[in-house]
Amino acid sequence: MEDLREILGRVSEFLAAPLFQLGATPITTYALIKLAAFLLVAFWVSKVARLALGRVLRRRSGDSATLYTLDRLLNYSILTLGLFVGLSAVGIDFTTFAVLAGALGVGIGFGLQPLIANFVSGIVLLLDRSIKISDYIELESGVMGQVKTINMRSTMITTNDNVDILIPNSEFTTGRVVNWTHGEEAMRLHIPFGVAYGSDKEAVREAALEAAERVPPEMAYLPVRKPQVWFVEFGDSSLNFELLVWLGPHNVRRPSAVRAAYLWEIHSALERHAIEVPFPQRDLHLRTLLGLSADEVRELLGRRPGS
Repeated sequence: MEDLREILGRVSEFLAAPLFQLGATPITTYALIKLAAFLLVAFWVSKVARLALGRVLRRRSGDSATLYTLDRLLNYSILTLGLFVGLSAVGIDFTTFAVLAGALGVGIGFGLQPLIANFVSGIVLLLDRSIKISDYIELESGVMGQVKTINMRSTMITTNDNVDILIPNSEFTTGRVVNWTHGEEAMRLHIPFGVAYGSDKEAVREAALEAAERVPPEMAYLPVRKPQVWFVEFGDSSLNFELLVWLGPHNVRRPSAVRAAYLWEIHSALERHAIEVPFPQRDLHLRTLLGLSADEVRELLGRRPGS
């Protein structure tokens, strides 16, 4: 019995022995265990609260983007509250802690500035809701993909090639971002093509509209918005047109594949209507060469005049 008391006494002394001092508060092993316990409870409470929130929102609205935003904010809030309660329970004086944080803030701030900027940008994205889960976006760098997760430091998007890319959150708040599915999820796609000079414009329109009707059903335009054909430019070697089609939410997320399907059918339709697809060309008119006329040059080269 005395041995057990002695062991318990030594364990108690070990737990109560100060490891270091934070301001005027000695930090012991017991204090660290207490802080870890508070954090574990905060994790558990956060998990239970998020599950309950998910069930309620799924019954009422079913909006996955709203659920994701509230889930993240609730998680961050509970964990932050648990950390502060744990620090208070172990006797941390927040006045001293604030002074210490102020003293270290300048030095640490420069080193952690990108991390803090990305964290704050992530909170802004969740609150602003300009970018939500499942949105299809295009960054200023040209990267396109669907938003999968918005984390504390970065946002993960998945491209149409099934490549996951982690983008720092600050890039969404400081750069230009095109959200193809922010409001109405329909999008008008411009498909440019050119035909040879001298082609019948009405025949070109008919061929392009015929092509729009022949694309595979899974890539078809929205029936409520009919396709249009615009004559847009006199090019160097061609008359330039655009086929305009409105795409639904599924096709908005794969513009390259849809564009390829429409171009395939446009080329086939132009061939059926015997409309020439031009290629860049230049006409060289030779008047004189070293004082010789054009006919004399042709004769010198072994060609008959007029050929």
